[in-house]
Parts: sequence; C-alpha cells; structure tokens
Amino acid sequence: MTAPLSGRIALVTGASRGIGAAAALALAKAGAHVVAVARTVGGLEELDDQVRAIGGEATLVPLDLRDTEGIARLAAALHERYGRLDVLVGNAGVNPVLSPLDHVEPKAWEETFAVNVTANWHLIRVMDPLLKRSEAGRAVFVTSGAASRARAYWGPYAASKAALDTLVRTYAAETAATNVRVNLFAPGPTRTRMHQGAYPGIDPATMPAPEQVAEKIVPLCLPNFTETGKLYDYRSGTLKSFRPPE
Repeated sequence: MTAPLSGRIALVTGASRGIGAAAALALAKAGAHVVAVARTVGGLEELDDQVRAIGGEATLVPLDLRDTEGIARLAAALHERYGRLDVLVGNAGVNPVLSPLDHVEPKAWEETFAVNVTANWHLIRVMDPLLKRSEAGRAVFVTSGAASRARAYWGPYAASKAALDTLVRTYAAETAATNVRVNLFAPGPTRTRMHQGAYPGIDPATMPAPEQVAEKIVPLCLPNFTETGKLYDYRSGTLKSFRPPE
C-alpha cells in the first residue's frame, strides 16, 4: 500500500525536539521527504537517524528562524530543488519568560514575537508560492490555549500566540479559493521541555507524549483533507471553526 504522503515534501520548523521532532518523524512514516528546520544541530542529527531507521528521508536545515534572510534562502533552495512545497508545519515556538508585564525585559518580548509570530509571517510570505505550486498544499501552525486565556504572567507568550492565530486565520481566508488549506493545531499540555519549564511541579507522566500528539497533525497534512480555516484541538479531538458563524 502506498504511503499517504509518498513523494511529498514536508517542511517542519522546531524539528529538533518535542512536538516538532515527533511531527517530522510521523510525516516521514507517512512517506514524506521531511525538510527539518531547527537551531540545534545535534537534535536534527538524532531526528535524521530516526527517519533513516524507518526507511525515510530528511533534509536537515540548521537555521535560527530569526534569520529572515535564511528563511528566504531556504525557500529559494526548495524552489530550485523541488519546484514546490506540499506541507508546511509551523511548530517552532519559544516562551523565554513567565513574568508580570512590567517586569518583562524588551529582549524577551522581542524574541517571543520574533519566533512565534514574525518568523511564521516570513514563512507564509516566501513559502506561499511554493505551496500553491503543489496540487494540494497544506499548512498547519501550532498554537496554544494560552492564546485565548489572559492569564497572569503569560503575557508575551499568550499575546504572541493570539497574534499567530489571527495571522493564520487571515492566511486561511486569503487562500480559501486556492489549492492551499491552512489550519491551526492546539496540542494542549504535552510532555515537552517547554511545558516542563513552565510547570516544573507537574508530573510529565500525566501528559501525552509528543509522539501521541504529533500523530494527529498528519491527517491535517494529507491531500484529501479539505477543511481550511479550522482549529484542531487535541484534547477534545475536535475540529473547530475559528469563530461562531455570523
């Protein structure tokens, strides 16, 4: 039986660990050639070993997503090598500080928005032409429940994820009449380093592993998935509209 993503090119950001690494491996298992982007070379090499072990293929791209020129070079390289992009998973995210707003350092605020929002805008800007060259371009961006909850001390992260949600909603609306489908994915609490850093008192064993969560990203990337402008909530297993019908 042919793998559902056989012959397709899938770009995953934040692919060196956590949900990003698990998503990259899951997409490779589904037959995709994975373009794995992350800052940590060692983590990318570990992922490459895992992908090779299942007979898959990956291209490793060590890149800090704050390097906007680097994102543009990556798009140019994909265009030259493949002429298209079939799947984009915007997973990379940071939460460098939990602090009252008046104590947040400008550097931490700027880093949070640079990675969580601006980098994804640059990805959309330069990868959109490649996604449209695919007969079924699929884009999935990883969000957070924090985007809709104004909780104390989570200001930079929550605001950045709310901005990401609006960015993705806009992109979905702008591509609704094309072959590109754009959706959000909310993993909820997951056994990752980021979550453990924010909640050190919670037993990681009580949360799903990244591999469990990432399996649910794959269906959103398939050519036969035609929904767009939706939010998949892992905890409830439901696909939701961004907002109630007007």
